Amino acid sequence: MFSFILRRILYGLLVLFGVITVVFMLFNLLPGDPARMMLGQRADEESIKIINKDLGLDLPLLTQYAMYLNDLSPISIHEEKNEEHYLYLSKDKYENSIPLFHLKSKVVVLKAPYLRRSYQTKRHVSEIILQALPQTALLAIVAMFIATLLGIILGVIAAINKDGFIDRLSLFVATLGMSLPSFFAAILIGWFLAYILAPYTGLNMTGSLYTLDDFGDGYIFTPKNIILPAITLGIRPLAIIMQLTRNSLLDVLSQDYIRTAKAKGLNRFKVIVKHSLRNALNPVITAVSGWLASLMSGSVFVEMVFAWKGLGLVLVASLNEYDLPVLMGSVLTFSCIFVVINILVDILYGVLDPRIRLSNA
Repeated sequence: MFSFILRRILYGLLVLFGVITVVFMLFNLLPGDPARMMLGQRADEESIKIINKDLGLDLPLLTQYAMYLNDLSPISIHEEKNEEHYLYLSKDKYENSIPLFHLKSKVVVLKAPYLRRSYQTKRHVSEIILQALPQTALLAIVAMFIATLLGIILGVIAAINKDGFIDRLSLFVATLGMSLPSFFAAILIGWFLAYILAPYTGLNMTGSLYTLDDFGDGYIFTPKNIILPAITLGIRPLAIIMQLTRNSLLDVLSQDYIRTAKAKGLNRFKVIVKHSLRNALNPVITAVSGWLASLMSGSVFVEMVFAWKGLGLVLVASLNEYDLPVLMGSVLTFSCIFVVINILVDILYGVLDPRIRLSNA
Protein backbone atom coordinates (compact mmCIF):
# COMPACT_ATOMS: atom_id res chain seq x y z
CA MET A 1 0.00 0.00 0.00
CA PHE A 2 2.85 2.38 0.85
CA SER A 3 4.51 1.84 -2.54
CA PHE A 4 1.16 2.43 -4.27
CA ILE A 5 0.70 5.77 -2.46
CA LEU A 6 4.32 6.75 -3.14
CA ARG A 7 3.93 6.07 -6.87
CA ARG A 8 0.79 8.17 -7.05
CA ILE A 9 2.51 11.06 -5.28
CA LEU A 10 5.53 10.83 -7.59
CA TYR A 11 3.29 10.81 -10.67
CA GLY A 12 1.51 13.88 -9.32
CA LEU A 13 4.81 15.68 -8.74
CA LEU A 14 5.93 14.87 -12.29
CA VAL A 15 2.68 16.29 -13.66
CA LEU A 16 3.14 19.46 -11.60
CA PHE A 17 6.72 19.78 -12.81
CA GLY A 18 5.52 19.56 -16.41
CA VAL A 19 2.79 22.15 -15.78
CA ILE A 20 5.27 24.54 -14.11
CA THR A 21 7.67 24.20 -17.04
CA VAL A 22 5.00 24.78 -19.69
CA VAL A 23 3.46 27.73 -17.79
CA PHE A 24 6.84 29.40 -17.24
CA MET A 25 8.00 29.01 -20.83
CA LEU A 26 4.65 30.01 -22.30
CA PHE A 27 4.20 33.22 -20.32
CA ASN A 28 7.84 34.31 -20.36
CA LEU A 29 8.11 34.01 -24.14
CA LEU A 30 5.11 36.27 -24.68
CA PRO A 31 5.87 39.80 -25.93
CA GLY A 32 5.69 42.61 -23.39
CA ASP A 33 7.82 44.55 -20.93
CA PRO A 34 6.79 44.03 -17.27
CA ALA A 35 9.04 46.90 -16.11
CA ARG A 36 7.28 49.41 -18.36
CA MET A 37 3.90 48.05 -17.27
CA MET A 38 4.84 48.69 -13.65
CA LEU A 39 6.41 52.12 -14.17
CA GLY A 40 4.43 53.42 -17.14
CA GLN A 41 5.45 54.22 -20.70
CA ARG A 42 7.33 57.35 -19.66
CA ALA A 43 9.72 55.54 -17.33
CA ASP A 44 13.44 56.23 -17.78
CA GLU A 45 15.92 53.49 -18.70
CA GLU A 46 17.65 53.52 -15.32
CA SER A 47 14.41 52.78 -13.46
CA ILE A 48 13.61 50.02 -15.95
CA LYS A 49 17.02 48.41 -15.36
CA ILE A 50 16.46 48.48 -11.60
CA ILE A 51 13.05 46.80 -11.93
CA ASN A 52 14.40 44.18 -14.36
CA LYS A 53 17.21 43.38 -11.94
CA ASP A 54 14.78 43.10 -9.03
CA LEU A 55 12.55 40.75 -11.04
CA GLY A 56 15.50 38.79 -12.40
CA LEU A 57 14.54 39.65 -15.98
CA ASP A 58 18.11 40.69 -16.83
CA LEU A 59 19.24 37.07 -16.46
CA PRO A 60 19.23 34.32 -19.13
CA LEU A 61 15.93 32.48 -19.54
CA LEU A 62 17.26 29.18 -18.11
CA THR A 63 18.58 31.01 -15.04
CA GLN A 64 15.17 32.64 -14.61
CA TYR A 65 13.59 29.19 -14.88
CA ALA A 66 15.94 27.81 -12.20
CA MET A 67 15.08 30.80 -9.98
CA TYR A 68 11.37 30.15 -10.47
CA LEU A 69 11.73 26.48 -9.51
CA ASN A 70 13.79 27.53 -6.49
CA ASP A 71 11.09 30.00 -5.45
CA LEU A 72 8.31 27.44 -5.79
CA SER A 73 10.14 24.63 -4.01
CA PRO A 74 9.45 24.34 -0.25
CA ILE A 75 13.14 23.43 0.20
CA SER A 76 15.37 25.91 -1.62
CA ILE A 77 18.95 27.17 -1.81
CA HIS A 78 19.79 30.83 -1.20
CA GLU A 79 22.68 33.23 -0.85
CA GLU A 80 22.83 34.51 2.72
CA LYS A 81 25.29 37.45 2.58
CA ASN A 82 25.56 38.89 -0.92
CA GLU A 83 22.48 41.08 -1.41
CA GLU A 84 23.30 41.56 -5.11
CA HIS A 85 23.08 37.83 -5.83
CA TYR A 86 19.91 36.67 -7.59
CA LEU A 87 19.48 33.91 -4.97
CA TYR A 88 19.75 36.28 -2.01
CA LEU A 89 17.55 35.26 0.94
CA SER A 90 15.44 38.41 1.16
CA LYS A 91 13.25 38.55 4.27
CA ASP A 92 10.70 40.55 2.29
CA LYS A 93 10.30 37.78 -0.30
CA TYR A 94 10.81 34.66 1.80
CA GLU A 95 8.94 35.35 5.01
CA ASN A 96 9.14 32.85 7.89
CA SER A 97 11.85 30.79 6.18
CA ILE A 98 13.56 28.24 8.41
CA PRO A 99 17.31 27.54 7.82
CA LEU A 100 18.06 23.82 7.61
CA PHE A 101 21.81 23.66 6.94
CA HIS A 102 24.62 25.58 5.22
CA LEU A 103 26.57 24.76 2.05
CA LYS A 104 29.62 27.07 2.11
CA SER A 105 28.17 30.54 1.37
CA LYS A 106 24.69 29.12 0.60
CA VAL A 107 21.94 28.16 2.99
CA VAL A 108 19.19 25.56 2.47
CA VAL A 109 15.88 26.75 3.89
CA LEU A 110 12.36 25.44 4.44
CA LYS A 111 9.74 27.95 3.30
CA ALA A 112 6.33 28.43 1.74
CA PRO A 113 6.33 28.56 -2.09
CA TYR A 114 7.06 32.11 -3.26
CA LEU A 115 4.84 33.14 -6.20
CA ARG A 116 6.43 36.59 -6.69
CA ARG A 117 4.60 39.94 -6.52
CA SER A 118 1.87 41.40 -8.68
CA TYR A 119 3.11 43.81 -11.33
CA GLN A 120 0.06 46.02 -10.81
CA THR A 121 -0.68 46.06 -7.07
CA LYS A 122 2.80 45.06 -5.73
CA ARG A 123 1.05 42.62 -3.37
CA HIS A 124 2.31 39.09 -2.83
CA VAL A 125 0.59 36.77 -5.31
CA SER A 126 0.01 34.24 -2.52
CA GLU A 127 -2.02 36.85 -0.61
CA ILE A 128 -4.17 37.58 -3.67
CA ILE A 129 -4.81 33.88 -4.29
CA LEU A 130 -5.55 33.06 -0.65
CA GLN A 131 -8.07 35.89 -0.54
CA ALA A 132 -9.92 34.73 -3.67
CA LEU A 133 -9.56 30.92 -3.44
CA PRO A 134 -12.13 30.31 -0.64
CA GLN A 135 -14.82 32.00 -2.76
CA THR A 136 -14.08 29.72 -5.72
CA ALA A 137 -13.87 26.64 -3.48
CA LEU A 138 -17.23 27.46 -1.89
CA LEU A 139 -18.83 27.98 -5.30
CA ALA A 140 -17.44 24.66 -6.60
CA ILE A 141 -18.53 22.71 -3.50
CA VAL A 142 -22.08 24.12 -3.55
CA ALA A 143 -22.35 23.47 -7.30
CA MET A 144 -21.07 19.91 -6.86
CA PHE A 145 -23.48 19.28 -3.97
CA ILE A 146 -26.44 20.42 -6.06
CA ALA A 147 -25.28 18.41 -9.08
CA THR A 148 -24.65 15.24 -7.04
CA LEU A 149 -27.90 15.34 -5.08
CA LEU A 150 -30.14 16.09 -8.06
CA GLY A 151 -28.12 13.88 -10.42
CA ILE A 152 -28.47 10.77 -8.25
CA ILE A 153 -32.18 11.38 -7.58
CA LEU A 154 -33.00 12.00 -11.26
CA GLY A 155 -30.78 9.08 -12.33
CA VAL A 156 -32.66 6.69 -10.03
CA ILE A 157 -36.02 7.96 -11.29
CA ALA A 158 -34.87 7.52 -14.91
CA ALA A 159 -33.65 3.97 -14.23
CA ILE A 160 -36.91 2.97 -12.55
CA ASN A 161 -38.84 4.31 -15.56
CA LYS A 162 -36.55 2.79 -18.19
CA ASP A 163 -37.59 3.59 -21.80
CA GLY A 164 -40.51 5.66 -20.50
CA PHE A 165 -41.25 9.33 -20.97
CA ILE A 166 -39.23 10.39 -17.90
CA ASP A 167 -36.25 8.34 -19.06
CA ARG A 168 -36.30 9.91 -22.53
CA LEU A 169 -36.74 13.37 -21.03
CA SER A 170 -33.74 12.82 -18.74
CA LEU A 171 -31.62 11.81 -21.76
CA PHE A 172 -32.66 15.00 -23.56
CA VAL A 173 -31.88 17.15 -20.50
CA ALA A 174 -28.52 15.42 -20.00
CA THR A 175 -27.53 15.96 -23.63
CA LEU A 176 -28.58 19.60 -23.44
CA GLY A 177 -26.69 20.11 -20.19
CA MET A 178 -23.47 18.62 -21.54
CA SER A 179 -23.73 20.60 -24.77
CA LEU A 180 -24.28 24.07 -23.33
CA PRO A 181 -21.05 26.08 -22.92
CA SER A 182 -20.68 27.53 -19.42
CA PHE A 183 -20.47 31.10 -20.66
CA PHE A 184 -23.67 30.82 -22.71
CA ALA A 185 -25.52 28.94 -19.96
CA ALA A 186 -24.51 31.61 -17.43
CA ILE A 187 -25.93 34.38 -19.61
CA LEU A 188 -29.19 32.47 -20.21
CA ILE A 189 -29.71 31.55 -16.56
CA GLY A 190 -28.82 35.02 -15.32
CA TRP A 191 -31.04 36.72 -17.89
CA PHE A 192 -34.03 34.46 -17.23
CA LEU A 193 -33.90 34.02 -13.44
CA ALA A 194 -32.39 37.34 -12.39
CA TYR A 195 -33.83 39.67 -15.01
CA ILE A 196 -37.18 38.41 -16.28
CA LEU A 197 -38.21 36.58 -13.08
CA ALA A 198 -36.42 38.93 -10.66
CA PRO A 199 -39.69 40.07 -8.96
CA TYR A 200 -40.46 36.42 -8.15
CA THR A 201 -37.00 34.97 -7.46
CA GLY A 202 -35.42 37.97 -5.74
CA LEU A 203 -32.06 36.99 -7.28
CA ASN A 204 -29.41 39.37 -8.54
CA MET A 205 -27.64 39.11 -11.89
CA THR A 206 -24.29 39.91 -10.28
CA GLY A 207 -22.89 39.94 -6.77
CA SER A 208 -20.52 38.14 -4.45
CA LEU A 209 -21.00 36.45 -1.08
CA TYR A 210 -20.44 39.74 0.72
CA THR A 211 -21.87 42.98 -0.69
CA LEU A 212 -21.69 46.59 0.46
CA ASP A 213 -24.70 47.88 2.34
CA ASP A 214 -26.78 50.79 1.04
CA PHE A 215 -24.70 53.32 2.95
CA GLY A 216 -21.32 51.86 1.95
CA ASP A 217 -20.28 51.48 5.59
CA GLY A 218 -19.84 47.71 5.74
CA TYR A 219 -20.42 44.37 4.09
CA ILE A 220 -23.58 42.26 4.24
CA PHE A 221 -23.59 38.46 4.02
CA THR A 222 -25.64 37.68 0.88
CA PRO A 223 -25.88 33.89 0.43
CA LYS A 224 -28.55 34.15 -2.30
CA ASN A 225 -25.87 35.45 -4.72
CA ILE A 226 -24.31 31.98 -4.88
CA ILE A 227 -27.50 30.33 -6.20
CA LEU A 228 -27.26 31.32 -9.88
CA PRO A 229 -23.50 30.72 -10.36
CA ALA A 230 -23.75 27.39 -8.49
CA ILE A 231 -26.65 26.22 -10.68
CA THR A 232 -24.80 27.29 -13.83
CA LEU A 233 -21.54 25.64 -12.77
CA GLY A 234 -23.34 22.43 -11.76
CA ILE A 235 -25.31 21.88 -14.98
CA ARG A 236 -22.70 19.78 -16.80
CA PRO A 237 -21.73 17.50 -13.87
CA LEU A 238 -25.45 17.14 -13.07
CA ALA A 239 -26.09 15.80 -16.56
CA ILE A 240 -23.18 13.35 -16.39
CA ILE A 241 -23.96 12.14 -12.85
CA MET A 242 -27.60 11.60 -13.82
CA GLN A 243 -26.68 9.41 -16.79
CA LEU A 244 -23.96 7.54 -14.87
CA THR A 245 -26.38 6.77 -12.03
CA ARG A 246 -29.06 5.60 -14.47
CA ASN A 247 -26.77 3.31 -16.48
CA SER A 248 -24.93 1.92 -13.47
CA LEU A 249 -28.17 1.27 -11.57
CA LEU A 250 -29.71 -0.53 -14.55
CA ASP A 251 -26.61 -2.74 -14.74
CA VAL A 252 -26.80 -3.59 -11.04
CA LEU A 253 -30.56 -4.25 -11.17
CA SER A 254 -29.92 -6.96 -13.77
CA GLN A 255 -27.58 -8.90 -11.45
CA ASP A 256 -28.55 -12.27 -9.97
CA TYR A 257 -28.44 -11.18 -6.33
CA ILE A 258 -30.97 -8.42 -7.05
CA ARG A 259 -33.34 -10.93 -8.63
CA THR A 260 -32.85 -13.12 -5.55
CA ALA A 261 -33.68 -10.19 -3.25
CA LYS A 262 -36.86 -9.54 -5.23
CA ALA A 263 -37.78 -13.23 -5.12
CA LYS A 264 -37.47 -13.18 -1.32
CA GLY A 265 -40.21 -10.58 -1.21
CA LEU A 266 -38.20 -7.46 -0.35
CA ASN A 267 -40.06 -4.31 -1.27
CA ARG A 268 -38.89 -2.25 -4.23
CA PHE A 269 -37.60 0.66 -2.16
CA LYS A 270 -35.24 -1.53 -0.10
CA VAL A 271 -34.00 -3.37 -3.20
CA ILE A 272 -33.11 -0.13 -4.95
CA VAL A 273 -31.77 1.95 -2.07
CA LYS A 274 -30.19 -0.66 0.20
CA HIS A 275 -28.92 -3.27 -2.27
CA SER A 276 -28.64 -1.67 -5.71
CA LEU A 277 -27.79 2.00 -5.31
CA ARG A 278 -24.82 1.48 -2.98
CA ASN A 279 -23.12 -0.77 -5.52
CA ALA A 280 -24.06 1.47 -8.42
CA LEU A 281 -22.38 4.60 -7.03
CA ASN A 282 -18.73 3.65 -7.73
CA PRO A 283 -18.59 5.38 -11.14
CA VAL A 284 -20.51 8.30 -9.66
CA ILE A 285 -17.83 8.76 -6.97
CA THR A 286 -15.20 8.88 -9.71
CA ALA A 287 -17.19 11.48 -11.62
CA VAL A 288 -17.81 13.60 -8.52
CA SER A 289 -14.13 13.67 -7.53
CA GLY A 290 -12.99 14.48 -11.05
CA TRP A 291 -15.61 17.15 -11.60
CA LEU A 292 -14.91 18.83 -8.26
CA ALA A 293 -11.36 19.54 -9.44
CA SER A 294 -12.63 20.56 -12.88
CA LEU A 295 -15.19 22.95 -11.41
CA MET A 296 -12.47 24.74 -9.46
CA SER A 297 -10.66 25.50 -12.70
CA GLY A 298 -13.80 25.79 -14.86
CA SER A 299 -15.40 28.52 -12.81
CA VAL A 300 -13.63 31.30 -14.74
CA PHE A 301 -16.45 32.12 -17.15
CA VAL A 302 -19.18 31.71 -14.54
CA GLU A 303 -17.42 34.04 -12.10
CA MET A 304 -16.90 36.52 -14.92
CA VAL A 305 -20.60 36.65 -15.87
CA PHE A 306 -21.93 36.80 -12.30
CA ALA A 307 -19.07 38.99 -10.95
CA TRP A 308 -18.34 36.38 -8.29
CA LYS A 309 -15.12 37.49 -6.58
CA GLY A 310 -13.19 34.25 -6.80
CA LEU A 311 -9.94 33.05 -8.29
CA GLY A 312 -11.46 32.86 -11.78
CA LEU A 313 -12.20 36.57 -11.73
CA VAL A 314 -8.66 37.24 -10.51
CA LEU A 315 -7.28 35.19 -13.40
CA VAL A 316 -9.33 37.11 -15.99
CA ALA A 317 -8.27 40.46 -14.50
CA SER A 318 -4.60 39.46 -14.49
CA LEU A 319 -4.90 38.34 -18.11
CA ASN A 320 -6.39 41.68 -19.14
CA GLU A 321 -3.68 43.58 -17.26
CA TYR A 322 -0.86 41.28 -18.39
CA ASP A 323 -0.02 40.66 -14.73
CA LEU A 324 2.14 37.57 -15.30
CA PRO A 325 2.95 36.61 -11.67
CA VAL A 326 -0.76 36.58 -10.71
CA LEU A 327 -1.67 34.78 -13.94
CA MET A 328 1.00 32.11 -13.47
CA GLY A 329 0.18 31.72 -9.78
CA SER A 330 -3.54 31.25 -10.54
CA VAL A 331 -2.87 28.63 -13.23
CA LEU A 332 -0.48 26.74 -10.95
CA THR A 333 -2.99 26.85 -8.09
CA PHE A 334 -5.70 25.32 -10.29
CA SER A 335 -3.22 22.68 -11.47
CA CYS A 336 -2.19 21.80 -7.90
CA ILE A 337 -5.82 21.43 -6.84
CA PHE A 338 -6.55 19.15 -9.80
CA VAL A 339 -3.49 16.96 -9.16
CA VAL A 340 -4.01 16.72 -5.37
CA ILE A 341 -7.68 15.74 -5.71
CA ASN A 342 -6.84 13.07 -8.29
CA ILE A 343 -4.07 11.67 -6.05
CA LEU A 344 -6.47 11.49 -3.09
CA VAL A 345 -9.10 9.75 -5.22
CA ASP A 346 -6.55 7.19 -6.47
CA ILE A 347 -5.44 6.49 -2.91
CA LEU A 348 -9.07 6.17 -1.77
CA TYR A 349 -9.77 3.66 -4.53
CA GLY A 350 -6.66 1.73 -3.57
CA VAL A 351 -7.88 1.52 0.02
CA LEU A 352 -11.41 0.46 -0.95
CA ASP A 353 -10.47 -1.94 -3.74
CA PRO A 354 -7.26 -4.03 -3.34
CA ARG A 355 -7.52 -5.10 -7.02
CA ILE A 356 -6.53 -1.56 -8.08
CA ARG A 357 -3.34 -1.76 -5.97
CA LEU A 358 -2.46 -5.14 -7.44
CA SER A 359 -3.09 -4.02 -11.04
CA ASN A 360 -0.69 -1.10 -10.50
CA ALA A 361 1.95 -3.10 -8.68
